[in-house]
Amino acid sequence: MPAAVSFDSVTKVFPAARGSGAALRALDGVSFDIKAGEFFGLLGPNGAGKTTLISILAGLARASSGSVRVLGYDVQRDYAQARKLLGVVPQELVFDPFFNVIETLRFQSGYFGVRDNEAWIEELLVGLGLADKANANMRQLSGGMKRRVLVAQALVHKPPVIVLDEPTAGVDVELRQTLWQFVSRLNREGHTVLLTTHYLDEAEALCGRIAMLKDGRVVALERTSDLLRSASSHVLRFTIDGSLPPELARRARVTGRVVQFPAQDALEIERYLAAVREAGLHAQDVEIRKADLEEVFLQIMGQHRLAAEVS
Repeated sequence: MPAAVSFDSVTKVFPAARGSGAALRALDGVSFDIKAGEFFGLLGPNGAGKTTLISILAGLARASSGSVRVLGYDVQRDYAQARKLLGVVPQELVFDPFFNVIETLRFQSGYFGVRDNEAWIEELLVGLGLADKANANMRQLSGGMKRRVLVAQALVHKPPVIVLDEPTAGVDVELRQTLWQFVSRLNREGHTVLLTTHYLDEAEALCGRIAMLKDGRVVALERTSDLLRSASSHVLRFTIDGSLPPELARRARVTGRVVQFPAQDALEIERYLAAVREAGLHAQDVEIRKADLEEVFLQIMGQHRLAAEVS
């Protein structure tokens, strides 16, 4: 059986705008396969090339070189077949303001030549918490509800490959839970899922394998469990009232009152705590834990940045 999605040496170069200098190489020889039935994560900082890669996969942009296949179908040569196999949830809230929710799903079914799928539409409405909004006009929905409809639209033709591009950006906890319960069920039933997200806790919990992009290149491609095992440090976490001295702050990840330091051993942990005390600060709620995916992500991105600076 062919890979669910195959990226083969995909490069995308955007020509320079008039008077702006060099062209932009958004993707630089990206290659990896996603197996059928995988829940796969595609991670990277802003500008890494994730959305460009998704756009090429969905047939919305052309690669400058290389190829992309969906279950063996080339997304350019066999566009119609490849597109029918994909359900894509975009980042942007794009909707038709003239229809209600159930009309929107029926029209979307028609685009793919799907008929007599009222039972599946009803299942989508219930599964995504939209049952009581079925007859509501799209303009009347909140941002979170519109996001649910976008997910339902992507799934209405029962695609074997589901692409979720930042599906929970800016939405509430309830929607996140509802969405992941439903999508996880589809994955267990055999659907392949490709997820891009900035919520790394979601990727850690859901994705069996992860690729990380930086500057248009794959800088990591591993099973999630192997990435977590490869972390070179533990994390010292505590809260403080006040600001760290600059020399400490440069080594820390600070979120409001929460401070986190990567620490190799007990001696390094004690040195950090001693430095905090010497700065006249009191560390509270101190804990030491294994590095999570966010720590691994920052570590890999930092290594790539240093390597680029050296070269």
